[in-house]
Amino acid sequence: MNILASPTPAAWVDAACEHWRALLLDHANCEKKAASSALALMFAYPEDQDLSSALSRLAREELRHFEQVAQLMRRLHVDLQRQRPGRYAGALRAALRRDEPGRKLDLLLAAALIEARSCERFALLAPRLPPPLGAFYASLQQAEARHFELYLRLAHRGVGDDAAPLVQSRLAVLAAVEAELIGAADEQLRFHSGPPVALRPQPLAPSVAAASLRRTAVAGSAAAPRA
Repeated sequence: MNILASPTPAAWVDAACEHWRALLLDHANCEKKAASSALALMFAYPEDQDLSSALSRLAREELRHFEQVAQLMRRLHVDLQRQRPGRYAGALRAALRRDEPGRKLDLLLAAALIEARSCERFALLAPRLPPPLGAFYASLQQAEARHFELYLRLAHRGVGDDAAPLVQSRLAVLAAVEAELIGAADEQLRFHSGPPVALRPQPLAPSVAAASLRRTAVAGSAAAPRA
């Protein structure tokens, strides 16, 4: 199911492939934030036992993904660093309703959109990046698809069959906001950002970086992370 209102701009994909080190760093932070968001929903709605059970499992999977990304970063000599927050999540959250029960529905739909965008971008990046990074992203695409479908199911379950049109209506509103965010030029490259305006040159030229990735894949193929 495609719930996104527009595709990722080609310029973002090109920049992400060239600056894969910056992308990998932000990816690690995204996995931690995804786990944190799932836990935040569990704390916000403790009375919803089905939601807590589902998101507990999802949070554990997101943390496993973080561990896998961190392992890959060590293999590719990319350091974990503190980052300035991007504008994407904050701007999307600003579009959510404040009052219940609308806020709970919007939180679930926003999470679904974020996971769906991740799924789309993994699919776009996987064939463009050499192993082990490309293969790793191909495997994560399937996980992200499961995650956005889970959030959608939780959203529909919370309102019931009679209110299904409300879910679609709110999803369309939030999807339009999300599409505007990823289509607008950004000052920095993030996994969830628009095309970056300008980035500092990579320490390695793209061809050299690709060769480095391939050499690492040959040397450590037996230890490739799995989703």
